[in-house]
Amino acid sequence: MIEALGLAAVLIMVSSYALEEKHPVFVLIFAAGCAMAAAYAWLIGSIPFLLAEGIWTLIAFKRWLRVR
Repeated sequence: MIEALGLAAVLIMVSSYALEEKHPVFVLIFAAGCAMAAAYAWLIGSIPFLLAEGIWTLIAFKRWLRVR
């Protein structure tokens, strides 16, 4: 089940990143995918990955606030 969360997070991140030019909502979806990846990292105990994905979540959310 944990692996499914990680896979879903990566699929959401990749697909929404590819579609960011289409609509600002995809930036927000990318931020949500990053947050899912951070949750996955926490569940597997990977602190460096948790920190990296947490930072990406904040960056993407800030970008969404700017482009919406």
